[in-house]
Amino acid sequence: MAPSRGPLPLARTLHVTLDGHKGPVNVARYAKGSAKYILTGGQDRTVRLWNASLGTEIKAFNAHGYEVLSIAVAHDNAKFVSSGGDRSVFVWDVTSGTTTRRLPGHMGKINAVEFNEDASIVASGSFDSTVRLWDLRAQSRSPIQILEEARDAIQTIHIESTSITTGSVDGHVRTYDLRKGELRSDYIGHPVTAVVPTQDSQTFLVTTLDSHIRLIDATNGKMLNDFIGHTNSSYRCRACFGLGEATVVCGDEDGMVWAWDLLDAKLLQPNPPPKVHSKVITWTEHHPSDAGEMITSSADGTCKVWRLNT
Repeated sequence: MAPSRGPLPLARTLHVTLDGHKGPVNVARYAKGSAKYILTGGQDRTVRLWNASLGTEIKAFNAHGYEVLSIAVAHDNAKFVSSGGDRSVFVWDVTSGTTTRRLPGHMGKINAVEFNEDASIVASGSFDSTVRLWDLRAQSRSPIQILEEARDAIQTIHIESTSITTGSVDGHVRTYDLRKGELRSDYIGHPVTAVVPTQDSQTFLVTTLDSHIRLIDATNGKMLNDFIGHTNSSYRCRACFGLGEATVVCGDEDGMVWAWDLLDAKLLQPNPPPKVHSKVITWTEHHPSDAGEMITSSADGTCKVWRLNT
């Protein structure tokens, strides 16, 4: 949980703007480890790889026929998966820039894809209300399991070694215990757009379309904290933890990036924060190991890299 020195200040100084996409940028993901590379996916059907320090585009990945809605990066950065309006999961080789597999089967657009720890399994969540699990080591292009408990579109997925957590527009966060074959369902009551667990998996952040972000106890489903102030009622916005999990960070529909103290849910200054995008912020992600960097992507067609003003 939060270190005793309190939350670190948020990276609010614009380092560089990545503006190669034509139209909204729906997702932005950091590469794994300490390297500063970013993958972005957009309405223009492309995935783009960037050098976050220089702000230069390294490569564009072109195979999607529809908008790109989700990206997940493998642990070794050698491959990634993407999904969107195509209703298929695209598996990419980073070096060659080509797709190595396409996994069809969903009946609607795929809002979320995620790897397991060793990138042998991919989970995909769709507008068709199902989650499908794919074994990348198998020759078969059929899913090894289909989770059909949701009653509306799946918007977010997280995979642990023995569990899968999903968030749906039906207002539920569902946790599947793969060892026990059990399902726990936590009813949040509003459409869920993002679920982000803490590193110890004891709690998770739930972003919902009622302008609330809730910290939920993973063992009993109780709400531990409620973070408010931002505007999020119509679009998928993603809250995340700052480094060290001492803060909660979220971009909103007004183009502002908000931050709260994890323990007391107090808004960090400035309150209200400045408007940094001209349209809704679709994705917020903190660098996995650098306390002084995060990224935001927006429907205004840009992804911005933020750093601490040292």
